Amino acid sequence: MAGVGVLDTGLRYLYVNPALERINGIPAAEHLGRTVTEVLPGLDAREDMMRAVLADGKPREITVSGFTAQDATVRRQWHGTFHRLESDGRVVGLAGIVLEVMAADKEQRELEQARRHLTLLDTAAARIGTTLDMDATCAELVDLVVPGLADLATVEVFPPDVAPPVRPAPPGVLRLRRAALKAVPGLSEELDGFGLTGEYIDYQEGAAVPRCLATGRPVVENLTTDEQLLRSAPGPERLAAYRALGMHSAVIVPVTVRSGPLGILGLIRAGDSPVFSDEDVVVARELAGRAAVALDHARRYAHEHTIALELQRSLLSEPRPPHPHIEIATRYLPAGRSVLVGGDWFDVIPLRDGRHLKAMGDVMGHGVEAAVAMSHYRSMLRMFAEDELPPHSILERLDRLVERSGLDRAATCLLAVVDRFGGACEVASAGHLPPVLIDPLEGARVCDEMVVGPPLGTGFGGYRTTLLEFDPGTVLFLYTDGLVERRGEDIDVSVGRLKELALPPGGSLDDLLDDVLERFGPGAEDDIAVLASRTRSQAALVPDAT
Repeated sequence: MAGVGVLDTGLRYLYVNPALERINGIPAAEHLGRTVTEVLPGLDAREDMMRAVLADGKPREITVSGFTAQDATVRRQWHGTFHRLESDGRVVGLAGIVLEVMAADKEQRELEQARRHLTLLDTAAARIGTTLDMDATCAELVDLVVPGLADLATVEVFPPDVAPPVRPAPPGVLRLRRAALKAVPGLSEELDGFGLTGEYIDYQEGAAVPRCLATGRPVVENLTTDEQLLRSAPGPERLAAYRALGMHSAVIVPVTVRSGPLGILGLIRAGDSPVFSDEDVVVARELAGRAAVALDHARRYAHEHTIALELQRSLLSEPRPPHPHIEIATRYLPAGRSVLVGGDWFDVIPLRDGRHLKAMGDVMGHGVEAAVAMSHYRSMLRMFAEDELPPHSILERLDRLVERSGLDRAATCLLAVVDRFGGACEVASAGHLPPVLIDPLEGARVCDEMVVGPPLGTGFGGYRTTLLEFDPGTVLFLYTDGLVERRGEDIDVSVGRLKELALPPGGSLDDLLDDVLERFGPGAEDDIAVLASRTRSQAALVPDAT
């Protein structure tokens, strides 16, 4: 409602309506007979403009600002229109109509803040949880809220239950790991004292973070004194860092799923930024809730991935040479943190008469189940290898046993039985890619002449053994499909590139495999396992056969 006032030619109040009473915070009776400046000494009343209206009769719009008795701590603004009043051709005073524009500005600011909040919530679904990596998800959350909601944001999570051990926390101390941290550019140089991403933080009893996690509710604090900062901080050593940041307002929001808390989202404002409003806290809580779902998925993935990877590593320990004259090198390369570990495996089994069996396999699927199935295949293979059967017969037995055992994970497998002199080997394949023979003089050839049977576990059988003969010093190279398979490329083209393999200078098998992974590893979408071997002359101890 507009405030209306009537002034005489001396700019003294003759009348004010109730709205102007409320605007000025002074009863109407205390206005009468006094000038605007006398009533409101904290206001820039622009009396010169009022006198100009009295002088020439032209209405004028005036914007004034200052303080009123209603609230002497907040500067406010008004927009007024003034008209000259006349009676029988004589100037008798002014009539003014005043509207407070600060209220409109406040509504506009609140509207803009609401729009920013809605934008944050709208973009959260697309920007949070794009990977199954916990730290990446936490980084996405702080990237979203800085600077839109806070000057500094941190996400801290409980240490994983399956991970390398860390030093134990003292009794009564809460330990979290800082997974992500971000600040606006003006605060970035002060972050060294605040802490680093990846570090473990111990919180004293009664600090803001333990209180938040204990109640499951946000903790909002305006930190204006050292005592308040000390109570909120992990420990007293952080006081100087908090003061250097100029932080004055903090919100700690729990990141929680149905099974329990995962950690916290911490928001800080510093310098000239306003304190957190109730609406800010609501938005922060909603964002933390959305991030919690993605973080829970990432945590479950990390738990399973770690177990599977440790199981696979324990089963893929470097095989010992089955005989003194056999030289072996192996490598295993996970596809990356964003991909579940697979069921790739290899083995070397000594046989009688100086022969040995090499195996390379790949269980279908990923995760703990694939790694466990891989261990079953490996154990069954070792059992059948003791019977000194040709490769295709071993595969036949494996196929039947897997079908009867109820193991629901099919697998590809390549077996090679190498004779004691290393001049030939018998190979059989159950759905596996062909081996490569690398001759030191003639180069590499892919042994695609061999017959490939169906994967193990299908129950179809039909495996065949092929005899491969080669010259002394030749390297037998086995691999899983992760080495060569690329999206959008025919597998025959991918395998064909292996014809370019060659022994590096010096002929080291370890150097060979390092070169192979450096060349073929980038862009792999699945785990890679490779094995290279050759037979050395027992007399000269130099490579002369596979």
